[in-house]
Amino acid sequence: MARVQNKLTDARCKSIDKPGVHGDGEGLYLRVKPSGSRSWVYVWKRDGKRREMGLGSYPTIGLAKARTLVSQHRLDVAEGRDPIQDRRKEQEPSFGECADLFLGSMEVRWRNHKHRAQWRMTLENYAARLQKKRVSEVDTDDVLAVLKPIWDTKPETASRLRGRIERVLDYAKARGWRIGENPAIWRGHMKNLLPPPRKLTRGHHSAMPHRQVPSFITSLRQQNGVSARALEFLILTASRSGEVREMSWSEVDMPALIWTIPAERMKSHRLHRLPLTPRCIAILQEMDRLRSSDYVFPGQKKGRPMSVMAFTMTMRRSGADDYTVHGFRSAFRDWVGDETGFPREVAEAALAHTIGDTTERAYRRSDAIERRRRLMDAWEDHCSMEIA
Repeated sequence: MARVQNKLTDARCKSIDKPGVHGDGEGLYLRVKPSGSRSWVYVWKRDGKRREMGLGSYPTIGLAKARTLVSQHRLDVAEGRDPIQDRRKEQEPSFGECADLFLGSMEVRWRNHKHRAQWRMTLENYAARLQKKRVSEVDTDDVLAVLKPIWDTKPETASRLRGRIERVLDYAKARGWRIGENPAIWRGHMKNLLPPPRKLTRGHHSAMPHRQVPSFITSLRQQNGVSARALEFLILTASRSGEVREMSWSEVDMPALIWTIPAERMKSHRLHRLPLTPRCIAILQEMDRLRSSDYVFPGQKKGRPMSVMAFTMTMRRSGADDYTVHGFRSAFRDWVGDETGFPREVAEAALAHTIGDTTERAYRRSDAIERRRRLMDAWEDHCSMEIA
């Protein structure tokens, strides 16, 4: 007995007020919700399982159009295709588009501008061959193709790249654009295809020995330019690169000899006050005479801070590129421990490190600014010991 088709009419579609699904035949149904809204669905079975696919709302999609769509999808099903998967592929983004969506969802949580820029640069430059490929089609061979060329020569970059690709593909799976295992995952997969990441021979943050810092400071003071003054200021305050590069005049209290870094610019997300030593004040006075914006150490572009590469290039010009800028914080901490009697908590406070448990921190509400001033004065004396 033949199936009844075309049971619905336009008049019937408009007049139905009973919630539920109302069949037209050939798997086409009009779904009516209690609110009165109407939409089309196509229902079929595959491997004994019921499948359902939305076709759009009524009357935006009319009865005739809905029947045409169902005829096309019935043909797809008969030829072994899955209309739902086909539609997902049509709507599915490329890897590059998916990466943009992922970064857009995460960047509000990443307060560090450098971190955000590094994510984008790594994926765009080193994973360029993945950018236009459908995110569901990225496989193990694709991941290996971008990792192998830099796995031995740039181990740190390669390791970060693998992790970032893994995060993007996890995001794609969560959005329904991928199924199955992540081809960039390390444990149980990439670990079996690539050698262990080679550790950098000089360490992640190789620190200049504190006994060499005075001679390095001497060479810095012989150089002209904003970056040399900024790097010396960074060393004397034991600060992080971003804290100094984005330092603004509004953060400086010259009468009180204090630099206050707001919480949103700190790694710990807590406000940090630093005592300014005599040499720090001299550097600030020199920069004040060159003031062109609210940035204490302005970059080459008007109204912009120094480049993230400025300190690296200064280290290179000084013949100290075996060491990292961040390593000066380690040099400071080693000097405190090896050469002075200042308490550990004062040194840790100078580095804006969180120390002690919650109870201990609750009782220690002072930031020990004056004790730290004596410490930073002593550090400046050490750094300037070769200055005539």
